Amino acid sequence: MKIAVASDHRGIDMKIRIMDMIRSHGHEAQDFGPNSTESVDYPDYASKVSAAVSQHQIDRGILICGTGIGMCIVANKFNGVRAAPVHDELTAELSRRHNDANVLCLSADLIGEQALERIMGIWLKTDFEGGRHARRLEKVREIETGKAQA
Repeated sequence: MKIAVASDHRGIDMKIRIMDMIRSHGHEAQDFGPNSTESVDYPDYASKVSAAVSQHQIDRGILICGTGIGMCIVANKFNGVRAAPVHDELTAELSRRHNDANVLCLSADLIGEQALERIMGIWLKTDFEGGRHARRLEKVREIETGKAQA
């Protein structure tokens, strides 16, 4: 699986650790920036990863900012992106199992090293459950494309 990773300036250290974790699970990690701790605007980096996911250039994305919320807001503006702000093992599992999340949004300020390792392992290994959840995601796609009926 090809996974793009980006952060803002607050998430640089976590981004580096995540890229190593992705590789240790046998996946390809692509760094979408930034490469320094100089202040940057999170929408610029969230857009790069989300566009690549939306255009099927990569399989999944991971975005890191102070809370993960700003990145998530931007990511969900792109068709086909299902970004989820994840803060523990349960939200990591359910974001994949029920929502088929293809972009993981993390907090650089609120998630510790051990929790990060558990979250990453779960998010990378958990498959989409399908069934009733697939029906619901189809409704999300209809909303994205303007085909949904009120």
